[in-house]
Amino acid sequence: MKYYQVVTLSFIFTFNIWADQKPIPQIIIKPNIWGGASTKDIQKILNSAAGQLWPHAYQTKLSPIKIERSRTGPIVLYRRGEKGEYLMRLDTEKTFWSQYAFQFAHEFGHIICGYKKGDQSNLWFEETLCETASLYALREMTKEWKTKPPYPNWKSYGQAFAKYAQDRLKKYPWPDDQSIGDWFLAKKYNLAQQPANRGRNVQLASRLLPLFEEKPSRWGACAFINVKKTNKRRSFSTYLEDWKKSCKTAEQIKFVEKIALLFKVHSTKNP
Repeated sequence: MKYYQVVTLSFIFTFNIWADQKPIPQIIIKPNIWGGASTKDIQKILNSAAGQLWPHAYQTKLSPIKIERSRTGPIVLYRRGEKGEYLMRLDTEKTFWSQYAFQFAHEFGHIICGYKKGDQSNLWFEETLCETASLYALREMTKEWKTKPPYPNWKSYGQAFAKYAQDRLKKYPWPDDQSIGDWFLAKKYNLAQQPANRGRNVQLASRLLPLFEEKPSRWGACAFINVKKTNKRRSFSTYLEDWKKSCKTAEQIKFVEKIALLFKVHSTKNP
């Protein structure tokens, strides 16, 4: 592994390049706005979070991601920087490392999904995927840090990531004896109104999480979820059908078909 640090007038960023896999996208962190937290330490956390998802993403390269501070919730903006950079804001501070990782992984999930403006009828599903990305990254970080923490003295902190994820899952448990299909049937007419409903998204993410933990390469399919997105309103079945048609590999297509089966959505004629 080669390690680089670059210092500019307004930003400090570091990034890792691994000899055996595609490089993690550059993460550029604006310093001195994190309640005293070290920019170098924040970098270690965000690199670790990105490292759990990026190897499985279909994309081979991304523009740099600029990180600034938010006071109104984390977000990745639709507009880009002067050189095409992704503009991400995290609403955290000090040494709340699990919160940094959780928020970053969620917004990074949107980037992996090729987020863009347009009809928001099915944004609830993308938001749920991004919630899943956060839970996935945290649990994988705990595994990684058992043997490869960013610093040797951070090894014991690794358990905090899985606990953060588990606490969210406990707070919003999945309803007993309810299938995803039944859940969707009960809620499908209200999903578009609150795409970022945290409790609901965590519940559903708890059902999707095992699919990605079973086969992490399934994250690759997410790159094609917004390919056919326009301002035209689409039913969820059409959304899934468009996603499937945009996929590049048989594995990705099979995964989207599995999602449709779980939601009991079998035809573009169904809502």
